[in-house]
Amino acid sequence: MRPGGVQRAAAAWAACAFLLTALSACGGDRSGGTGAGGGAAARATAPSARIPDVGDRWQRRIPAASRQVVAVYGDGKDSANATVVFYAKRGRLWERVHGWPGHNGKKGWTADHTLGDERSPVGVFTLSDAGGVLADPGTRLPYTRSADYEVPRWWERSHWHDFDYVIAIDYNRVPGNPPDDPTRPEGEEKGGGIWLHLDHGSGTSACVSMSRPAMEYLLRTLDPAGHPVVLMGDRAALKS
Repeated sequence: MRPGGVQRAAAAWAACAFLLTALSACGGDRSGGTGAGGGAAARATAPSARIPDVGDRWQRRIPAASRQVVAVYGDGKDSANATVVFYAKRGRLWERVHGWPGHNGKKGWTADHTLGDERSPVGVFTLSDAGGVLADPGTRLPYTRSADYEVPRWWERSHWHDFDYVIAIDYNRVPGNPPDDPTRPEGEEKGGGIWLHLDHGSGTSACVSMSRPAMEYLLRTLDPAGHPVVLMGDRAALKS
């Protein structure tokens, strides 16, 4: 994934990536749109002192200062379908504010993500930077607009708007840099360039995808002052 490699194609791949020679793995497939999902996370829930359906192991990894959590509940370890839920902390309680269908890695989830495995990493990661092809929709996150995010037109048409908006998931990257920054602190083999981005109906390379209204909502709502994080994984893993 080198933003300068195959010009715009390289940077776009860098954002969500099936490794191609001059590009490297990001982790978002060419998918998006109508993910499945459901279960407890999809229903309205009363405010709680805990994020629903998440075990102690992962609850403890949510920073004490965080007041915004994007929870991605994968349908199963080997499933590409997920439910994305936005929680906000009101006082001492977490409140479910919105939920949407989405997608994750086409081969599901893993606790040990590697470049090109087409599985999304399970974990809790900060959300610090955003960008995309389109103008900033009004986010408080640092936002980098660039044509480098444009998807090459030899991709299928259904993928052309994948990176109109992206939010970097701080997995193997340097927070504070644009989402397509190629720096990989843990090494290239651990993958990177894993984002929240627009969905188009199927699994990703490792990213999490959702509808345009969902992305616009998150961009306008996530606030660095609230120390937002994404908590993501298949349901069984999150309960562990």
